[in-house]
Amino acid sequence: MVGLVEKGHRTVDELLAEARAGISRFTPAEAAGAGAAGAILVDIRPAHQRERDGLVPGAYLVDRNVLEWRLDPDSPHRDPRLARRGTEVIVICDEGYQSSLAAAALRAFGVDAGDVVGGVQAWIEDGLPLDQPDPPRA
Repeated sequence: MVGLVEKGHRTVDELLAEARAGISRFTPAEAAGAGAAGAILVDIRPAHQRERDGLVPGAYLVDRNVLEWRLDPDSPHRDPRLARRGTEVIVICDEGYQSSLAAAALRAFGVDAGDVVGGVQAWIEDGLPLDQPDPPRA
C-alpha cells in the first residue's frame, strides 16, 4: 500500500513523549492526596483489570472508549460530575501509558488533566489502598 508511511508521521513512543510533555504527572501518593483535596480521579481500566487488582478509592470509572465523550465539557454526552474546566482531573490506567494519551486528549478540550506515573501497578507497589469490587451479580 503506497502512502502509508508519509513524512510527518510519528512512532508510538514519540506520540507518548509528546503527550507526557504537555500534562502533569503524579506519583500514586500525590494522586491520592490530590483526590483527597478535590481533584477528580478517573480510572479508565477495563473491568477485568479492576476485578483483578481492585478499585482506586474515590475514583470514577469511565471506560476508555467513551472517555472523551464523558469528559468534554461541550459534549452532549458528557458526565456533568466530571466534564468541568477548572477542576483538576487525574487519569489512571493499569501501567501509566493509556492514561498519558487520555490526559493529553482531555487537555485538548481545556480540561486540566494529568495522569499517574506507573498507573495502578505503581499504586500497588507503593502500598496504597484499593477497594475490592462488588462480586458479579448472578
